[in-house]
Amino acid sequence: MKNLREIIWRLPLAVIGGGLGLYAFPTENIWILGLLIPAVISLSVMGAGFWLATLLGFVSGLAFYVSHIEWISLYLGPVPLIALATLQSLFFAPAVGAAALLYKKSAKLRYGSTIYAVGFASIWTLREWVANNFPYGGFPWSRLAMTAANSPMVNWVFWGGMSLLSFFIALCGAIIATEVKRLKRTKLRVSFISIGAFVSILLLPLLSPLASTTEVSGELKVAAVQGNAKAGLFSREPRGTILENHIEATLSGVGDSEVDLIVWPENASDINPLGDASARAKIEDIANRYNADFVFGTITERNGEVFNSTVLWDSKLGPTDYYDKKRPVPFAEYVPDREFWRSLAPELIDLVPRGYSFGVRDGIYQLRNTVAGTLICFEIAEDDIPRDLATQGAELILSQTNNADFGYSDETWQQSAIAKLRAIETGRTVINISTVGHSAIYRFDGSIQAELPWYTAGAMVETVELRQGITPGSALGGWFDLINAIVGMSFIAFSLGYGRKR
Repeated sequence: MKNLREIIWRLPLAVIGGGLGLYAFPTENIWILGLLIPAVISLSVMGAGFWLATLLGFVSGLAFYVSHIEWISLYLGPVPLIALATLQSLFFAPAVGAAALLYKKSAKLRYGSTIYAVGFASIWTLREWVANNFPYGGFPWSRLAMTAANSPMVNWVFWGGMSLLSFFIALCGAIIATEVKRLKRTKLRVSFISIGAFVSILLLPLLSPLASTTEVSGELKVAAVQGNAKAGLFSREPRGTILENHIEATLSGVGDSEVDLIVWPENASDINPLGDASARAKIEDIANRYNADFVFGTITERNGEVFNSTVLWDSKLGPTDYYDKKRPVPFAEYVPDREFWRSLAPELIDLVPRGYSFGVRDGIYQLRNTVAGTLICFEIAEDDIPRDLATQGAELILSQTNNADFGYSDETWQQSAIAKLRAIETGRTVINISTVGHSAIYRFDGSIQAELPWYTAGAMVETVELRQGITPGSALGGWFDLINAIVGMSFIAFSLGYGRKR
């Protein structure tokens, strides 16, 4: 009976905590709710046993994921959404269960509230890292950091990347939860240490010297072209339509402007100009007309393998370099363990008839006047790829993407938020160029230099800043993940073992 009474009030709280993701993540982007997600989930399990808390964690995980990644269902229906949310909730559940154990164990100690808050934040951030990497390369999305792209806390990514920002958001949430519990017990007595820590986490990032570790190395006039093309995975447009869209958008949007670099998005040429004479002639015409470096996305084939690629084209030399996507999206760009998954859902798996191979080359392009780094679509969410581009000498970053499957959904806003965070983290201009939008140029401090509206053919013709040097986020972000993994596992071990030793 006692367990039933607990479930009656704990279960709705867990659902509400996870469901706040609907309004905390972009598009709604009410950043203060990002702090309440971990706070409310924490409150729902404080004092609960491990198995009850694990069940509540699974339910809150489902609510969390379904609330803000509903865009996955737009082109494949609800089954992949439910499957992905369920898989991610299997990571979510034991992490919440471990946090509940930590609360019970730390309550017996001096400074127990502080121990719990730090431990909760560390376990949450460790859970994000695991979910972002496993299985099949993980789902590098749905991080608390994404809710804070427009908050005062955003500059924490300069110091340690998205994981550090997620840690501090989770820490703020845990502080809120412990203070709510304290108010319940002591009737309006609050911890001024906790309040001071909370305010510091919110406001200290505003003092971050974002320009202190990088320096201006020059400037480049760029034309980033959005073709407004129906370039989705299952598009049935006549062959060559997407290429023509981007040619027309370039001619009308760039006009007679002199530019140093033209950038088209992922899949901008639906005919591979490396193997088709007609497409090659059209690409050469654009390159010759503007006598500029030219980077565009297309699908390439080599040695019987198919790649999602971008190509660097020189007006005099033709194709001089290329980059193949290193992290194709599982169950969208390839199907891992196809035979097994096809036995469970043959119709869905057959929607992805071919799989892209994994690229092995770096994304560094030596342009005439600078060094650029390129990545493709969801790779903007992978921590190591943009960091590596910065440390390998890229003076600006090209994020070429194709959002045509997701329309006006939250996906495009969420990806744009990540691009902004990466600009601050790497200290580089990030050109986020899409087939249909949202396309934008983000300065090193995250401010928007230019943007294009959805479903509008056009070009952002801008003189952008080039920068050299390494930010703490690029240099130390990976180390923070490693240290936090050790700390998080230590808190989990403490939760499981301390009471037994006593």
